[in-house]
Amino acid sequence: MYAKLVLAGACALALSTPALADIVVSDAYARASMPGARTGAAFMVIRNTGAEDDRLLSVSSDAAARVELHSHIDQGGGVMKMREAEEGFAIPAHGDHALARGGDHVMFMGLAAPFDDGAEVSVTLTFEKAGDIVVAIPVDLERMPDHGAGGHDGMDHGKMKMGTPSE
Repeated sequence: MYAKLVLAGACALALSTPALADIVVSDAYARASMPGARTGAAFMVIRNTGAEDDRLLSVSSDAAARVELHSHIDQGGGVMKMREAEEGFAIPAHGDHALARGGDHVMFMGLAAPFDDGAEVSVTLTFEKAGDIVVAIPVDLERMPDHGAGGHDGMDHGKMKMGTPSE
């Protein structure tokens, strides 16, 4: 009888645990637009190895007063504007979604401290199905775009000015 209760409890726990292993974060780095900046951004590739689609709903961190998921919107005439992606980002089953310079990214506004090259920024990514995943993101102020949207549209993303959503 005791063994059945333990087995039933273990099964219930296993079935209620989010599928954290289905989400893999790679190629992550963070940077500020310039030394002493009050804003920064983080980029990464999020892979969903699971059989079901998932969605990155939000992000949080103690590194800034506000941390949001952002996208760049092409307003025509070579003008790009950042906007909060309130609906988050879809992460397809057996696929990935790149958060890259010039595209979708994590935006830090009101940095609590400067992003120093070589330091780490801890963020919590909140997924619809996988739940919360904490990621330690290295700060790399020298890195140039090498994945996702970076560079595919002819813009020099390495010199793009980052600012508040109203800019």
